[in-house]
Amino acid sequence: MATGRTHRPATRSRGIPEATVARLPLYLRALTALSERSVPTVSSEELAAAAGVNSAKLRKDFSYLGSYGTRGVGYDVEYLVYQISRELGLTQDWPVVIVGIGNLGAALANYGGFASRGFRVAALIDADPAMAGKPVAGIPVQHTDELEQIIGDNGVSIGVIATPAGAAQQVCDRLVAAGVTSILNFAPTVLTVPDGVDVRKVDLSIELQILAFHEQRKAGEETGQAGPEAAEGLEGTPAPPARAAASAAAATDRKGPDGDVPAVMPA
Repeated sequence: MATGRTHRPATRSRGIPEATVARLPLYLRALTALSERSVPTVSSEELAAAAGVNSAKLRKDFSYLGSYGTRGVGYDVEYLVYQISRELGLTQDWPVVIVGIGNLGAALANYGGFASRGFRVAALIDADPAMAGKPVAGIPVQHTDELEQIIGDNGVSIGVIATPAGAAQQVCDRLVAAGVTSILNFAPTVLTVPDGVDVRKVDLSIELQILAFHEQRKAGEETGQAGPEAAEGLEGTPAPPARAAASAAAATDRKGPDGDVPAVMPA
């Protein structure tokens, strides 16, 4: 079985734009659903709607893959599933390690979608000695002292960090030093990595804050007002001193797990 250390996707060398690469998993998810329903072909309009993009953009994206639909017939679903899976490097086995087996790490370990999408959880790693040997999702947790050996023994090139923010950079440095070249970061902090290492960041609190912004905007539109927060942001309209002081006090009280930033502050 091939591993991620010696086989990498060809998307960059073939000049596929990053924006297109980011949409390929959306197309693959929609196509997989069609395949499971035994749908043989799909039009660009139908697939674009299922993936949440416009059909012109979809056709442009597929042109980078050298895939063109047949007029009046559409795209062959099974062939597109194979083609996109190959471009994303999902036709091989990618061993993954998850570091930080708290609530989030355990939830990731129990996620059943990894195996069906070309990823194998090779190891679960945690710094708590009390966790060592405990099975999570049928995999015994190993201590961080063994991290480098685990990476080497399993040929791991993808690491998932689900630790507290304060430990994330140190874990990242050790993963990179051990040979990991791609990191999925769930810790609420920005990681510094050398050239050649890819990092994807997932911050649930930031996504919720963005949704809160849109909810506030919608509420303001319904009432015909921008809301007090928007009024305070207008030039020459400072926030009332009492409210500003209360906001500062609240920010001081809302310390995060590291005790230096509010827990909901964007990283």
